[in-house]
Amino acid sequence: MRILVLGGSGYLGRHVAERLRALPGAHVLAAGRSATAAFTVDLAADRPDRLARTLAAAAPDAVVNCAGATGGDAVTLAETNARGPAALCAALREAAPTARLVHLGSAAEYGPGTPDVPVTESAPTCPVTSYGATKLAGTLAVTSAALDAVVLRVGNPVGPGAPVASLPGRLARLLRPAGGDPEAVLRLGDLSAHRDFVDVRDVARAVEFAATTPGPLPPVVNISGGRAVPVRELAHLLARHAGFRGKLEESTGGSARSAQVSWQCSDISAAARALGWRPVHSLDDSVAALWAATPERVP
Repeated sequence: MRILVLGGSGYLGRHVAERLRALPGAHVLAAGRSATAAFTVDLAADRPDRLARTLAAAAPDAVVNCAGATGGDAVTLAETNARGPAALCAALREAAPTARLVHLGSAAEYGPGTPDVPVTESAPTCPVTSYGATKLAGTLAVTSAALDAVVLRVGNPVGPGAPVASLPGRLARLLRPAGGDPEAVLRLGDLSAHRDFVDVRDVARAVEFAATTPGPLPPVVNISGGRAVPVRELAHLLARHAGFRGKLEESTGGSARSAQVSWQCSDISAAARALGWRPVHSLDDSVAALWAATPERVP
């Protein structure tokens, strides 16, 4: 089975590519902007006809799109998260119409949640950030493309290799130099929001199942931990694994983003039905793996 992975050098993409390479009989091809990729692809800029030529050369049985931008201005987000998937779908229709497309979406597409009500895939979408809005546009491009495609709407990923741009990755790097100093004080933002964390390795398993499960799949499937956890709980778990003996000082003013989306949780029952997937890593597992992978010396 030939699987083309776009964005394989990113946080999610690295884990996805590693998981797929372990599949018996799988031939995983990397596509991205890196000069080391087997196929040079820039979803934010390449025209569909150029993408189609790349797809024809790769001849994939499945395409996994892990490419995406989480930060930057609205134009950068739109080019990568909205235009990119639309161009990819146009190219697939021309060059590889029978290939299975697995596209990574985001729970940010839903927007604010209602406490104690996990959101299903049929719930209305109401993103409140440019990131969420552009990811939703990408999802709509995929689900309306008349392809063999599925969007995995991923919650808040955590685990080994979490980037410094994410709260878990940033906190791990703050804790590393603090060590066991009982006088250390780490000043953090508002940690009162609830998020649905999912281990990055469980995300990779979900991609494997989505790429290899025969027959049609639902257009959108939630991939999350299935429970809302206070961000504060993650911070204290990570501090415990770090052996941190100081004080985590939390601001009380709140943040604009937390105020907009104070509670987020996805219903993951459709993933169990369609893919036979459930998360196998607890949040404690994820945090332990994140800490173990955090470099001793912070660059």
